Amino acid sequence: MNDEFPLGSYVIDTRTGRLGQIMDTHAGYVQLRPPRGGIEWSCPPAAIRFPSEAEIAAGAGEAGCGR
Repeated sequence: MNDEFPLGSYVIDTRTGRLGQIMDTHAGYVQLRPPRGGIEWSCPPAAIRFPSEAEIAAGAGEAGCGR
């Protein structure tokens, strides 16, 4: 993982629009987890970006966000 997206950062998976927290990297992919927990998913590093404040607020407030 590069310094631009450190572990623990919240990012948007641009392929799906899902908000996730960076938990780890594996085999060239970023491992993301929904803000309220749940099943992690893999995302290529080129498909993540930092979320807007509105995206963070919406994602953190939804039950089951990111599923």
